[in-house]
Amino acid sequence: MTTTAEDTATLSTRQRAKLRSRLVDDHKATELLISRLVSDLDSFQHSRQDAPVDDEHDPEGPTLAFERSQSTAILGQTRIHLSQIESALEHIDGGTYGVCVTCHKPIPVARLEVRPYSTQCVGCASKVR
Repeated sequence: MTTTAEDTATLSTRQRAKLRSRLVDDHKATELLISRLVSDLDSFQHSRQDAPVDDEHDPEGPTLAFERSQSTAILGQTRIHLSQIESALEHIDGGTYGVCVTCHKPIPVARLEVRPYSTQCVGCASKVR
């Protein structure tokens, strides 16, 4: 895939506003998901309070432990995602959005449309792996 001048051009005001709107919507949805996950974890905790703690012999024990573990992992990943969104919004407000934090070149618009919270251009992001 070749990069065109348009792909690496600085974001227009309209593009920035559109991406900001998507980030704000994603922020709201992510906060809601975090709230639900925290509620689920609280439910797991309350459901285990009255039950024996012996997961090995409790037929529901492994299932509840797995669900709690899975929800905890998803909650952690979701909080990281929320932090990425908040960082992107700060960069928009600070005027540095769409600039690679590594090479300081513009991040292609197409990349930002797919991952509006990206902090690196494709080249720099691929070097990390």
